[in-house]
Amino acid sequence: MSSAIDSVLTETRVFGPFERVANNANISGMDAYQALYDEAARDPNGFWERMAREHLVWDKPFTTVLDDSDAPFYKWFADGELNVSANCLDRHLNTPVANKTAIIFEADDGEVTRITYKELHARVCQLANGIKSLGYQAGERAIIYLPMSIEAVVAMQACARLGITHSVVFGGFSSKSLHERCVDIGASLVITADEQKRGGRAIPLKKAVDEALAQAGTESVKNVIVYRRSGGDVEWKDGRDLWMHDLVEGQATSCDPVPVNAEHPLYILYTSGSTGKPKGVQHSSAGYLLSALLTMKWTFDLKDDDIFWCTADVGWVTGHTYIAYGPLAAGATQIMFEGVPTYPTPARFWEMIQRHQCTIFYTAPTAIRSLIKAAESNDEHHPKKFDLTSLRIIGSVGEPINPEAWVWYHTHVGRERCPVIDTWWQTETGVHMITPLPGATPLKPGSCTLPLPGVDAAVVDESGQEVPAGKGGFLVIKRPWPAMIRTIWGDPERFKKSYFPPELKGYYLAGDGAQRDAEGYFWIMGRIDDVLNVSGHRLGTMEVESALVSHPLVAEAAVVGRPDATTGEAVVAFVVLKRPLPQGEEGQTIARELRDWVGREIGPIAKPREIRYGENLPKTRSGKIMRRLLRVVAQGENITQDVSTLENPAILEQLSQAY
Repeated sequence: MSSAIDSVLTETRVFGPFERVANNANISGMDAYQALYDEAARDPNGFWERMAREHLVWDKPFTTVLDDSDAPFYKWFADGELNVSANCLDRHLNTPVANKTAIIFEADDGEVTRITYKELHARVCQLANGIKSLGYQAGERAIIYLPMSIEAVVAMQACARLGITHSVVFGGFSSKSLHERCVDIGASLVITADEQKRGGRAIPLKKAVDEALAQAGTESVKNVIVYRRSGGDVEWKDGRDLWMHDLVEGQATSCDPVPVNAEHPLYILYTSGSTGKPKGVQHSSAGYLLSALLTMKWTFDLKDDDIFWCTADVGWVTGHTYIAYGPLAAGATQIMFEGVPTYPTPARFWEMIQRHQCTIFYTAPTAIRSLIKAAESNDEHHPKKFDLTSLRIIGSVGEPINPEAWVWYHTHVGRERCPVIDTWWQTETGVHMITPLPGATPLKPGSCTLPLPGVDAAVVDESGQEVPAGKGGFLVIKRPWPAMIRTIWGDPERFKKSYFPPELKGYYLAGDGAQRDAEGYFWIMGRIDDVLNVSGHRLGTMEVESALVSHPLVAEAAVVGRPDATTGEAVVAFVVLKRPLPQGEEGQTIARELRDWVGREIGPIAKPREIRYGENLPKTRSGKIMRRLLRVVAQGENITQDVSTLENPAILEQLSQAY
């Protein structure tokens, strides 16, 4: 393991708590939080037993809470049975929620479709019956390769209803990625679309499926179900390919959900950026759904009249937990969006919040930073031009949010009246782990604050010993929790090696460097493998990026290291300015100013050796900055990795030009 970061925290601003939220919160005030946290710490099994009995509908009640006899392959509620789809849909049918809007879907072109819980249940049942008619049954695996759509949720829920384990592949992934995942899980079914619409363009999906299935190892796939999204031309293989609308035509609108064991794999989701053999994160049914539902109520303080919007794609874990499962189990009304935040204008998010009266908004720091640039360069795209008074809570997900971006988000989107919920979690954790509670936690810009009840988080050194406040170390979770990764599909040894290294005493290794401050708040300082070692000093990439973004000229920044004969590593910064790209001497002048700024903010050792400018940064369509590609660019090497997941691959050439 790489060394962790041991620089000093300097952020001292505190915001809230916010009385307008706290007065009616599900967890109101720090005393209420502490009481729940202490209950879970005193008797973890008793706490999770109470939560599981109160919040889930069981076909066969469990008698065992945690089975740790084969640690770290933990099992939760393992002798119980339930169905995830029934817990998301059927539980609402005899309540007023049945006629409540489940999803407000806004297409790329602005067309809006609404569907109630009763209607969604009927569509899920029809697709499940269609899949059943093809001979599929519990225990098989399906690949879902669909655009953001109601159909994507229907497909995931239909698989869950039948006990079919799904693996959703993000619609931006290549045919090679599809092939790898089909082979790894032994998929027997693929559900896809002719095309997806994004930013005014039609992007083929069925074509990528055809290319993937033409390769060796995919013989297990018996059928491909195709949703007609755009009416684009597709090649057809008779006997294998079926139109979704033909399959569901005439199917009954009821379908008995299949009870499965609590530990039955609900889904397998492959982590992005993996090299070599894909790494399929396997999640359970009961433990995962329980935590998804609880975090909707705790983290987002969900109320019956909320309009919830998570902007993630269902191809990522955020879209699984906070679109496909958590909001539906909680009976929420949610917004789903097919397009991108900058089409047809960079004000699309603000227009949609205003149009749909969104109350809880959950998006990525990269989206926030790019929209800051748009707002600062064109006043018509600024959130102040829109009525955002419906907002009650705003959240951040995907990576640490820089303090200055946090403050801009709080000031201009939340209008200084909405708590910013900065959530730390991972594909592997399944749900939020460290996050503020909107009705309880005082907020510090850039800190994900405190662990949720039932989460025993710590910062430790290489031998697993906890480090004192203010000292960097490895973020670990000391006790198992219900939503945790169960294994890496087909590779249990890799699972143990990756997440439970023997030197850490059985703790779960998150892979992030972190610190705790004097009040116990957690600060995520970047991935362990993103720690820079400059002349023996350990720097977190997040720390340097935050310093750069706090400069008035800078909208976004990404920092990587490259080998250096003198200092071991040199800091290379890729910067997006709030103004047009500088040319010649002007670029060098700004670079000197930014280096000096970082030197004052952190110290001379943190000054970037090199600064490169771009109109954007290389990002996946979910908004993640692909720092591994920037490392290649910084080292002056040719990019040989697959870049099909990038929203903007052409930006790499621009960033290759040094200033």
